[in-house]
Amino acid sequence: MVVESGSESAGGVGRPATALTLNPRAGTCIGILIGSTEIQVILADVAHTVLSDKTINLEIDYSPQTAIQHVQRLIAEAYEGQWQRQNGLLGVGIAVGGPVNPVTGTVLRAGGMPTWAGVDMRELFGPIFPDVPIFCDNESNCSAIAEMTWGAARGHDDFVVYTLDLGIGGAIVAGGRVLRGIAGGAGEFGHVVIDPQGPPCRCGNRGCIEVYASFRAPMAEAERHFGRALRLTDVVEMALGGDALCRALIARTGEAGGHGLGLIGSVFNPTLVVVSGRLAMAGDILMKPLAESFERFTLVKHGDVPDLARTILRPSQFSDNGACMGAVGLVLRHHGRLVN
Repeated sequence: MVVESGSESAGGVGRPATALTLNPRAGTCIGILIGSTEIQVILADVAHTVLSDKTINLEIDYSPQTAIQHVQRLIAEAYEGQWQRQNGLLGVGIAVGGPVNPVTGTVLRAGGMPTWAGVDMRELFGPIFPDVPIFCDNESNCSAIAEMTWGAARGHDDFVVYTLDLGIGGAIVAGGRVLRGIAGGAGEFGHVVIDPQGPPCRCGNRGCIEVYASFRAPMAEAERHFGRALRLTDVVEMALGGDALCRALIARTGEAGGHGLGLIGSVFNPTLVVVSGRLAMAGDILMKPLAESFERFTLVKHGDVPDLARTILRPSQFSDNGACMGAVGLVLRHHGRLVN
């Protein structure tokens, strides 16, 4: 699994040290994102090199049977022309757009994916990956693994992921470990109720943070304005290109998201918050109002503590593949191929 890549002189006497690297030909792993409106498949080798990254966009709440068909096709496309086809598949990691019991692999109640509630992911995908270990987790937990392995949280053992997208999610990392809760439901920040009499949420409650701070309502406003169906990435690209409405919608979401994040900050007082989700690609258009709102609503203010004790807000370093890369990380970590 390890190859020698040359000698390194330490500048002293004795035999020079031999540099070791992971052998990319030792096997491959697959990461799959089962998101609310998309499926993504990443093929990677054990040296952490992405060999293929394929995505398909779908209507919301597609069926498990539809997912299987698309996953099989995307995997066939990923392996096409690759010599890695001849190497052993070490495992499959699956990131799911809803809470998952990581022990049983069963999807819990998922507001944005009601058809998937109760689905056993290992049972569903087992027939197309016979004799291969399958690992499952929530997409935000997978994003946290990706961030501390390759992204904005490298070098941090304690941080929070705050996902701003069409929904709101999150993950909590303490001591380098993702806190999943007794049944896999930890970190569901979007479904903290802030107004029991508020508008209904897709989870069945009322007045959740997600109702006020996700991009679902602003997305509908953008589609009405432009008179056509849009992807969230379309809105981000138009905002970065200077479109006033798109910039205003994202800024408004940042302000509302900062309110929710302020509540989270008052509970956890984290060292670092990594802001993930496709809205994070908007950079300062999102981050500036988010930070200002967070400062207003969190208990511990910047002026109360020295610089080293202030919470850092940092956008994700991934564009739209953080969760799927984290699914790859589930496999690599199981096989001892992650060095954080």
